[in-house]
This record gives sequence, structure tokens and C-alpha cells, in this order.
Amino acid sequence: MDMAGKKQDNSSIVQDEGVGSKKNTFEGKIQYLSLNQLADFKNHPFKVEMNTELFELMQSIEKEGVLVPLLARPNPAGQGYELIAGHRRKAASKWAGVDKVPVMVVELDDNQAVIAMVDSNLQREHIKPSEKAFAYRMKLEAMKQQGKRTDLTLSQVGTKLLDNPTLSVAKVVADYDESGEWKLQNEPVKMRADEMLARQVGESRNQIARYIRLTYLIPKILDWVDEGKIAFTVAVELSYLNEEQQYELHAVMDIEQCTPSLSQANRLKRMSQSGKLDMDAIYLVLEEEKPNQREQIRIRSDRLNPYFPKDYTVRQKIELIETLVKEWHREQMQVKSR
Repeated sequence: MDMAGKKQDNSSIVQDEGVGSKKNTFEGKIQYLSLNQLADFKNHPFKVEMNTELFELMQSIEKEGVLVPLLARPNPAGQGYELIAGHRRKAASKWAGVDKVPVMVVELDDNQAVIAMVDSNLQREHIKPSEKAFAYRMKLEAMKQQGKRTDLTLSQVGTKLLDNPTLSVAKVVADYDESGEWKLQNEPVKMRADEMLARQVGESRNQIARYIRLTYLIPKILDWVDEGKIAFTVAVELSYLNEEQQYELHAVMDIEQCTPSLSQANRLKRMSQSGKLDMDAIYLVLEEEKPNQREQIRIRSDRLNPYFPKDYTVRQKIELIETLVKEWHREQMQVKSR
């Protein structure tokens, strides 16, 4: 039997929207619904993986039931309900053999649903770059649409102002009144959508823009970012390549078993923007030796110090070693030529 009622008020769920935001309490009615009545959120960016964390959640549900109700809204696409928050609890319940789960059903429009879905999942401890990228993009677009509904196209850096008065902030300004007394007064300030999002999630506007750039990567390259094979900053540069160039780049990386450095990625980006990037150019760039790929030989100085004059500097020692090695190599070549 599900024990949700023991630890949860059956009339509301408090949803934390992240750093810098107010907590939003969803009012609705908790219902026990079958899992097959809950359709996954459209374009849900957060992956549900069969990992240790999900296994532990499954074991908890087997023992105590679903303690925190899922959040859903009537399915705008048809029958049943659209799941907004609780996709991992749904998967764990199915794994545990639980058919019915407690669900808070609320009436939310599309923008409210997107924001609630993103906010609930951003509280996870482990979030992949791709998940955060698509989540930020979806929430930023929803925030823009909640403001003045003009130009709903997502820009690369998201600079649209929020004109919704409920999302405005106030700036405290020092001033003097008519009698010369010092006072403080509030001036309403409009805030850009990306700035509002930055305050809520605790990231800079530029960092949010960088994450959103990742949504322009093809899935194969984005997977490598999630796996840590490609660094975040490198991936941002590669996102400026068009789709065909990205597929060519992935093919070269896969064949050569290498990935570009940040400087190489920047060169690929500039070559793409100037129309000079093709597969041959990609090969030439990636075949260049990276500083961190150069083989190094390390010898402890105390092993060689007895053979150098005491006043020799490190540079002099290195030059002497190089000279002796070259001389040895020349002698070996002469022996072979005889």
C-alpha cells in the first residue's frame, strides 16, 4: 500500500523553482492513477536511466511506497494525463511492480508546465550537459512567451525583455525629497528573460547561452559531451558548425580516435563561418599534434647531476643532453651506412 498520505498533505505540493526564485505551491487534488494513464512530457530533456540511483529508488518504493506524489496535468493531446514531474518515480514504480501511484493533478498551460517540469528536474544531483542545455532552452522560451508575446524565436543568447509585471523587479535608488531629506525609493526595472533565468538557476547569462549552444550539436557529438570525451568549452565552439560539417567531424574523430583541442575547435568554427571547412580541412586540423599529446621523457635530476659541472643551469643541461643524443644518432647512422 502506498504511504504518500503519511508524509504529504493531500491538497498541495511545494515545488522549489531553484536559486533566487520563490517556491511555487501547486494546488490540486491527489489521485491514484495507473502508470499507463501517465504520458511522458513532450520533448522531456531529462533521461531516466537504469542505474544505481534508480535501483535504490525502486527498493524504497517496494518498501514504503511512493512518498511524494507525482505532478501531472490533463493531457492536452488526448486522454489521460501528461506527467510533468516524477518520471524517475514512474520508472521506479514500474520496476517495483507498482501499478498505481499518487499524482497531484493541476491545471497548467504549456508555458507553466514547461517551467514546472524544468524546475523540478534541475534539483537533481547529477545532470548531464545535454539535459541542462535543452532544459535551459525550453524554460527560457517559456519565460519569453509568458512575457510580451512577440518574436517567439529563440535567439542564441536570449536577450528578450520580460514585460509581464509579475516578473519585474525593483531597483532601490537614493534620492532627496523637496525638504532636502535623504530617502530611498523604488524604481521598477524590467529584467531580461536570460537574466531572470540566470538568477533562478545560479548561473551567469553567458554560461546559460553556452549551454543553449549545445542544443545545436548533432546527437552523436552531444553524446560524447555527456560522456566526457569532448570538453564543454570545445563543444560550444563545435556547435557553430553546420549539421553536415558536424557529421563529417564525427566521422573523422571516430576514425582517428581523437577530439579537437579548444584552439582547434575555434579554428574549425572560423573555417566553417568563412566557408572553408570540408572533410579534408577537418583531417588537416585534427592531425596536428597537440601539446598534451607530445610524448615526454622524465629523468630525475639527481641521477644526472654528478655528470654535469656544478655551475650548469637547467637549460645548459638540456642543451648538452640534446647535443649528445644527436651525436650518438649521427654515429649510429654512420655505422649502418658502412
